[in-house]
Amino acid sequence: MNNWKKVYSTNETHKAEIVKLTIENHNIPAVILNKRDSSIYNFFGEREIYVANENENEALKIIENEISFT
Repeated sequence: MNNWKKVYSTNETHKAEIVKLTIENHNIPAVILNKRDSSIYNFFGEREIYVANENENEALKIIENEISFT
């Protein structure tokens, strides 16, 4: 993942999916890296959204301007 930058992190699956899909709707490939604990309890860890280095600034602007979880 040397050519990828993390643009978002959350412990909630649905938020990670929303962010990924919103970025992809702007024709920017995005991936979710699941760092969630695989134990039976599955309470710890994050889901991180990554985009290619050259798309980092645009993806961050999209997240800031189009997504709100308040």
